[in-house]
Amino acid sequence: MAGKPKLHYTKGRGKMESIRWLLAAAGVEFEEEFIETKEDLEKLRNDGVLMFQQVPMVEIDGMKMVQTRAILSYIAAKYNLYGKDLKERAWIDMYVEGTTDLMGMIMYLPFQPADTKEKNLALIIERATTRYFPVYEKALKDHGQDYLVGNKLSWADIHLLEAILMTEECKPDVLSAFPLLQAFKGRISNIPTIKKFLQPGSQRKPPTDEKFVAIVRKIFNI
Repeated sequence: MAGKPKLHYTKGRGKMESIRWLLAAAGVEFEEEFIETKEDLEKLRNDGVLMFQQVPMVEIDGMKMVQTRAILSYIAAKYNLYGKDLKERAWIDMYVEGTTDLMGMIMYLPFQPADTKEKNLALIIERATTRYFPVYEKALKDHGQDYLVGNKLSWADIHLLEAILMTEECKPDVLSAFPLLQAFKGRISNIPTIKKFLQPGSQRKPPTDEKFVAIVRKIFNI
């Protein structure tokens, strides 16, 4: 039997968090090797295991996979979370790209100068409530099903729940105008593997704080 996937990244959310979410939702146990210093990152680079000199990197099925999107697509397909045909996969991809855009804005917020943070936070809320969440609310309304695509749990659902929870950390009542998304959040959060990941003590990482920002800046020279 193949060993557990091993995740190489810093001890925070960043681009690895969606990978943690997807593995956890699929019920896959994984190990983490944290990059805590500039030297840790340099060692990975010098060992030649980072195709483009970048992390995240995931050791899985005998591969050392890089590029977040490639890793996520592989895991989604491997664990049957990527639709039943090309059309469903295209819908999942579109929904995932939307949540990726929203989460990217939130992910970079702690790294921005204090004088622009407030403006950017307002932009995140505005985009979430006028550009992104209405799409998912309408999708659920139009087909009347529990999940976004094919009436079956997919990567799109897992990614949307992650995006909802991240946005709620910015504004707790952000879903107030989206009743179907509120119900969706409750449903998906109660799937046993996801419920377990949302409990304290899981491998889910906390929101990025100033201390973590300082560590990241040091490791990656930013």
